[in-house]
Amino acid sequence: MADPEREAPEGDAFDEARPGGRVQAVVAGALPVALGAFAAWLAFGLDVGSLTDPGPGLWPLIVSGLLVACGAGIIIVAATAKGPNGTEAFTKGTINVLVAAGALAVYASLFEVVGFEIPTVLLLFAWLRFLGRESWLSSTVIAVVATAAFYALFILGLGVPLPHLIAF
Repeated sequence: MADPEREAPEGDAFDEARPGGRVQAVVAGALPVALGAFAAWLAFGLDVGSLTDPGPGLWPLIVSGLLVACGAGIIIVAATAKGPNGTEAFTKGTINVLVAAGALAVYASLFEVVGFEIPTVLLLFAWLRFLGRESWLSSTVIAVVATAAFYALFILGLGVPLPHLIAF
């Protein structure tokens, strides 16, 4: 029978999470509140409309409100909790999340300018190779095949008007 200790990945992949403090929990709640408030401000710049005649800003406004409410809930629970609050401390793995989010922001900014194909291949490749530590070959193949599948599904199959370079 295989020994689970020997099959576990090396490094801190299965290390027990260190608890974070109350301040970290409040900060973790404040970030979605700030992001949601900013997104709501941007949504009001669009035509919100009404529930029976929605404008392009209605759904972003609803999602922003939910984001603010969730962040406020995190802050309230963190501020009123007695003892450990369940928040995990920031680790080296947190940097990967920030890098992935930054790459997604760059992807979103390039999407309209360059088109769908190049940013999608680059984002998938970067996530697979550098964050997922896949091999160069598998990262390349998966990124290209997945982008082609997304192209076939959304552009050819569903007719979604995404900006793209390749036309069939």
